[in-house]
This record gives sequence, C-alpha cells and structure tokens, in this order.
Amino acid sequence: MRDQATAGYDKRDLRFAGANTRDLSFDFAKGVLIILVIIGHLLQSVIYRDTDSFWLSPYFMAIYMFHMPLFMAVSGYLSSGAILRKSFGQAVGDRAMQLLLPMVVWCALICALKSTFVSPPRSLSDELWDFSREFTGTYWFIWAAFASFLLIKFLITFSRLSMWIISASAVVVAFLPITLSIVPLARYTYAFFCLGFLFSSRPQLTSVIVRPELPLVVLLSTATCLCFLAWGRETYAYNNLVLVHNAQSARQVLLMFAGSAAASAVAMQFMFQCWRAGCSAKVVRFVAVGLGQSTLLLYLVQGAVFRLMDLIQFGQLWGLITRIVVASVLGVAIVVIAMTIRWMVRDLGYVSRLVGAPPRPGLLKKANS
Repeated sequence: MRDQATAGYDKRDLRFAGANTRDLSFDFAKGVLIILVIIGHLLQSVIYRDTDSFWLSPYFMAIYMFHMPLFMAVSGYLSSGAILRKSFGQAVGDRAMQLLLPMVVWCALICALKSTFVSPPRSLSDELWDFSREFTGTYWFIWAAFASFLLIKFLITFSRLSMWIISASAVVVAFLPITLSIVPLARYTYAFFCLGFLFSSRPQLTSVIVRPELPLVVLLSTATCLCFLAWGRETYAYNNLVLVHNAQSARQVLLMFAGSAAASAVAMQFMFQCWRAGCSAKVVRFVAVGLGQSTLLLYLVQGAVFRLMDLIQFGQLWGLITRIVVASVLGVAIVVIAMTIRWMVRDLGYVSRLVGAPPRPGLLKKANS
C-alpha cells in the first residue's frame, strides 16, 4: 500500500523526510489538514467574529465536514506501528510524552500570558481553574487522539478478536450519552481513528482509497455533495453533541457521520492526486516536510494564538476586505512563528519535544505519527 501511495516522487524526498521509509504523501495530507485547521479558526475568529453566521458559511462547512475526522483517521493509520509493536506501557508512555507534555507547556504559556495582561490580578485558585480549563478544552483534539490511541491499544492487548471489537467499540463510543466537556468531540472522532487503524492493517482496504475505481469516486463525491447541501447548524458535533434523543437528532447525527466519512474519503483521494502531480514542486514539498511534519507544533501555536485573541477587542467596525487581510496576515504569522520555533529548537533534543517540535533526525527516535 505504501508503495502505491508514494508512487510518483523520487529519491530526493528521502533527504527531506529524514527517513528511508517515511511516506511523504501522508505528511502532505497532514500539512494540508493543519492549514485547513488554521483557516477554519480564522473564519470563526476573524472573518465572522462576534457573530454565529460562521456555522452556515459554505467555506466553514466545507472545511469542518472532514478536516478533523480525516486528521484523526490519518493519526490512527500512522499510529498503527506504535500500537502493534510496542508494549502497552511503552506505547502509552511514549504517546503521553509526545502529546500531553507539550500541551502542558503551551497551556502554561497561555495562562502566564493571560495573567500578565489581564487586570486586576487573579487569585491562585482562579489561576489554577483557568489552567485546568485551558488544559482540557483548548487542545481537545490532542486529548481525543490520545484517548483513541489508549483505548485501541488496550483492546488489541487483551483481545484476539481485536478487529471486530475495535469496529464495535467505534459504534458504542459514538453513541454513549456523555456530554461532559470535550467528550462529544472525542466520541465523534474516535470512529475515524478506528477506521484509520483498521485500514493500516488491511492493505486491500487502503488500496480502495489510494487508487479507487471511478464508480466509487463518483458515488463518494455525489454523497459528499448531497450531505453538504443538507448540512446545517445542528449537524456539527459542537451543537448536536452526538446525541440521539428523537428522529430529528438521529438524522443530524447520521448526516454528520455519513457526510464526514464521504468527504474525508474524497478529500484524501484528492490530496493523494495532488501529491502525485506536484511532489517535485517546492511549495508542495514544503507543505509535506515543513508543515506536515510539524502538525503538532502548528496546532499548539495556533491554539495559543486564538485563545489569546479572545482577550482582544477588535474588528467590530472592520469591513470584509479588512477582515480577510487581517486573517491572511495572521495565518501567515502563525506558520512563521511555528517554523521559527522548529528551526530554533531542532538541535536541542528534549527541548524540541517539550514544545511539540520535531527534532532533527537522529537526535531522538521519531514517533510513528
């Protein structure tokens, strides 16, 4: 499967990837997806700031139909090596160091900056409460990815019927009636992590997405368009909380999962085609190597930027053109900040892991995600 997915790029990619077996087509997909994460937050925080109209924006809908589900599916696919090869303790410990430790550092930074600029000074209990909220909610996707990794590792460690149980767990978790904090988002994305993991262990399934037959492409594209047209405010997991309590909510939850799955498959195929066609172009390679291999750092940086933006009053009287210009500048600034941090710490070994930046190859063992 990996040979098929990476067909079309030459040996120069191995220099940039830093490993002889690194599949840059998946790095390219991750790079595109983190760009969409930033764009989605810019739409919400700058373009449609102080309004709820972003829920019905066609651009917002087009991004949010698939970007986080597909990100989670890719994470599940790339995590399969660590899940299958490592012991339970080592796998969970390594993943906690990779994901949770940088999140603690960035949440502490957010709280420190907020304490510096917010007046009057807050009490210690207020500071601790604020940190707990940042730690839980600001980077919900990291929690969802870690919990998904932990659950699947647990299932395959203690069960020989792991594939069937994992499939069943995706359904059970999705419909658990738990709405506390970020749990609905984790329940929503867990099914896609499972899907990515199962595809990684079934090359014949992966080939269906990597090189699908034309009728399947047409079917998935048609389903995506129909779901897009039916998508509404209550179709987002943020609003429906993945709860089924009547016929209407059941339709919305089903539409959300079906639309996300179809759109994710179409988007992944589109990105594979883009990689095959443009893998030699500098911009495409930067998306794969520069952004795709720094998605954790980019996610942490953009999360901090948008949380701190909530403290600033701006944009109420700005016109659309001004908002677009500001959003563009801010988006570029986020990428520049992240790439600068990566360059500064890439030779510092453990420090690079503290901030979520990929170390220079050879300094530390690379994680499989």
